[in-house]
Amino acid sequence: MHSDCLFCKIASGAFSTEFLVETENLVAFRDINPAAPTHVLVIPKRHIPSLARLGPEDQHLMGEIMLAVKQIAEQEGLDEGFRVVVNTGPDGGQSVNHLHFHLLGGRSLQWPPG
Repeated sequence: MHSDCLFCKIASGAFSTEFLVETENLVAFRDINPAAPTHVLVIPKRHIPSLARLGPEDQHLMGEIMLAVKQIAEQEGLDEGFRVVVNTGPDGGQSVNHLHFHLLGGRSLQWPPG
């Protein structure tokens, strides 16, 4: 855990964040500034700054995260579809330097996104 990382603090339980899913390796919670009716963040508990910093040892973790996304989409009733977004680096729009996946749904999402 990085002591100055907001998502590390959330994952460690430092705040009273309600988790939709929690495993040994990840947590999922609702975004406080939702961009869609359903907007959930799925993050690894271990600090990984961004998608660009993944290593071969993270292969299992990434599979676990994608299965958690699928589980949450089913729980949230996103039968008509959803989007998963990973912003990476400043030009990619990453605002928190801890790898996180946005699960967006509950309305028609347009392309391109922005």
